[in-house]
Amino acid sequence: MTITQNGDLILTKNLTRIYSDNGVPVEALRGIDMSIQRGEFTAIVGPSGSGKTTFLNIISGLDQATTGEIWLNGKLISTMSGKELSDFRRDNIGFIFQAYNLIPVLTVEENIEYIMLLQKVPSEERHQRIVNILEEVGLTGFANRRPTQLSGGQQQRVAVARAMVSRPAIILADEPTANLDSKTSGSLLDLMRELNKKTSMTFVFSTHDPIVMEKAKRLVTLRDGQIASDEQRA
Repeated sequence: MTITQNGDLILTKNLTRIYSDNGVPVEALRGIDMSIQRGEFTAIVGPSGSGKTTFLNIISGLDQATTGEIWLNGKLISTMSGKELSDFRRDNIGFIFQAYNLIPVLTVEENIEYIMLLQKVPSEERHQRIVNILEEVGLTGFANRRPTQLSGGQQQRVAVARAMVSRPAIILADEPTANLDSKTSGSLLDLMRELNKKTSMTFVFSTHDPIVMEKAKRLVTLRDGQIASDEQRA
């Protein structure tokens, strides 16, 4: 099933998520209608418990909505089977996590290469993409280091490289600067904005960080599982 509504890259309709807390229903999301266009650099913000991480988890297929539709890159993912969703996520979504989630026994190059191996990208092309992306994120010469030999900011740059190297339509970043100091956070956000501008890859953040909010081109505020405000910025 292919999307026809306005060419939205991400579209949710009446998205709800209800959890059970010791038998008591808790509404994490309450009827979210949102569209995100290709090439946006959007931050989803709000206090703890507002629903922002739940929203990211649902639009990525890591969690299931209670009701509503989720369209990503032309596909209705809310009706996909587990295998279909896994394959779709591999080919269309890159993830950046606050804890970096690098594999400690692998080198920088091997961490970045992993998703392309799953996609069966030919060896020569994999190598060239890694060389290019390491240059883009300012880590040329770091290919053979392991995560423990890198600073937190360098590890998160590797995570950005890993998320982008497979050329997904969407990058989802959950609190990507939470473990970084303000100078490193600002540098990383400038890097991601520049890559967003160059590639038109779509970035969606879940964050508390004022630095991310300042750099975002669109700021969507959630409160009590609903959209409280939606602000386009320069």
